[in-house]
Amino acid sequence: MNMHTQLQRTPAEATLVDGFDERLSLLPGDGAVMIKRDAAIEAVKAGLPTRRVESWHYTDFRRMLTAVPAYDQTAKAEAREPVLADAAVLAVLNGVAAKKTPEIEGVAISRLEDKLIDGSFAPAMELAGPDDAIGAINAAFVADGYFVDIAPGAELAAPLELQNVQAGGQTHVRLPVRVGAGAKATVVERQTGTGAAFVSSVSHLLIGEGADVVYIIVQDQPDDATHLGQFNADIGANAKLTLFVMNAGGRLVRQEIRVRASGEGAYFTLRGVNLLAGDGHTDVTMVLDHTVPHTGSSELIRNVVTGKARGVFQGRINVHQYAQKTDAKMACNTLLLSDDGEFSTKPELEIFADDVVCGHGATVTEIDRNHLFYLMARGIDEKTARGLLVKAFLAEVVEEFEEEPIVEALEARLDAWFATHG
Repeated sequence: MNMHTQLQRTPAEATLVDGFDERLSLLPGDGAVMIKRDAAIEAVKAGLPTRRVESWHYTDFRRMLTAVPAYDQTAKAEAREPVLADAAVLAVLNGVAAKKTPEIEGVAISRLEDKLIDGSFAPAMELAGPDDAIGAINAAFVADGYFVDIAPGAELAAPLELQNVQAGGQTHVRLPVRVGAGAKATVVERQTGTGAAFVSSVSHLLIGEGADVVYIIVQDQPDDATHLGQFNADIGANAKLTLFVMNAGGRLVRQEIRVRASGEGAYFTLRGVNLLAGDGHTDVTMVLDHTVPHTGSSELIRNVVTGKARGVFQGRINVHQYAQKTDAKMACNTLLLSDDGEFSTKPELEIFADDVVCGHGATVTEIDRNHLFYLMARGIDEKTARGLLVKAFLAEVVEEFEEEPIVEALEARLDAWFATHG
C-alpha cells in the first residue's frame, strides 16, 4: 500500500470504501474477524498501490483499476465441467459455497462462512505486509469459500477441483487447504466466469511432512474482468509441491505466489504459462523463501504475447542465513508475436547463506524465421506453422506432468486459446 496520504480517492477506491460500509452488516464474522476486516479496509483507505511501491512497479494498480462494479445479487453463476474429467467439484458460485458437498474418503470439507462466524479463521486474515493489497481487499469483503482438510496418509483416488465462478459484479472468496503428513493429492483451482466482474481469491496451502501435492491454477476470466489472485503455501519437511499456473484471460490480472519452504528436504516446483492477447495486462509476482537447510526449488515460466497485451513476471527467491545447501533455479522465457505487445521480467535473488547453488535467467524472442520457413517449405500454411512453433515453445512446461490426463487437459486448453487468438 502507498504510505503517502491520498488527497482524493479514485472512483475504484471510493467504490470499495463505500461498499464496505454498505455491506458490513451482511458479512459473516465474530469480533475477531471484524477486527481483521476493519484493519483491512483501513489499508485500502490508505490508497491502492502505485508504481512507487516496488512490488507493484510494473502494475500501477491505482491508475489501472479504473472502476469496480457493484455487487449483483441477481447474478446466477453455474458450476463448470471440471478441468480434469474425473475430478470431484467444490463450486463457489458468485461468492457463495454450496451447502451440500461431495463425500471424499480422507477429506473433510467445511464452508468458510462457518469458520468466519465462529472466528477460527481470523488469524489467517492477517495482512502479509503494507503492499498486500490483494489480501486487504479480500479480508475486508470475503464471505465464503471452502476449507479442505486432507487427512494424514490419505491418497486421493481422484483430483479435487475448487471452482470460483462469477456472473458479474463482485466476488471475494478464500480457499484454504490443509494436507496432512504423508498424504498425496492433486488439486485444481479454477477461476472463471461470464461477466464484467471484480474478483479476489486467496488460497492457503499447508503441506505436512512427507506429503506430495500437485496444485493447478487455471484462470480464464472474460476480457472485461479484473482478477486478483493470491496463492500462499508452506511446505513441511521432505514434502513436495508442484504448482502449475495458467493465465488465459482477464483484462487486469494480478496473480501472486507466496511460498515458504520451512521444512528440511522440502522441494517446490513452479511451472507457468501466460497466454496474453488483446489489450489485457497480466502480472505474476512470486516470492519464495528458503528458510531451512537442504531445500530446493525450480521455477519455469513461459509467456506468449499477442496484440497489445502486456505481461509481467517478478520472481524473488530469498535464501535465509540458516538455509545452507539450498538449490534454487528460476527462468522466464517470452515469445512476442506482436510488435505492440510488451513483457517485463524482474528476477531477483537475495542470498544470506554461503553454501548454496542458485541461478536465474530470462529471455524475450520472436518466432524463429528459419523454423517458420522450414515448415512452410513443406506445405504447411503460415498460420498453422506459427501455431506449431508456439505450441512447441510451451510443450516443455506442460509435458513435464507424468499423468497423461493432466497433459491432455492442459493441451486442450492451449488449443482452444490458439483457435481464438492464433
